[in-house]
Amino acid sequence: MWKEIDGKLQQTFKFKDFSEAFAFMTRVALLAECQEHHPDWSNEYNKVTINLYTHDKGDAITEKDHKLAKAIDQLVK
Repeated sequence: MWKEIDGKLQQTFKFKDFSEAFAFMTRVALLAECQEHHPDWSNEYNKVTINLYTHDKGDAITEKDHKLAKAIDQLVK
């Protein structure tokens, strides 16, 4: 579930292992590129933490962030 933390939409996803986490990041990267909206994220072994906010809108949460979050959620269903 996405949460608003420090002015960003944030969620941490947990996978079986590093390979699954990295594959997820690759799929998210393709989505982000298509939407021209790129996440701030980190990976630690089987966990991927994603922060979404819009840089050109003063680092605020916008509809672009919600749209990408929804698309990312579809990947893990």
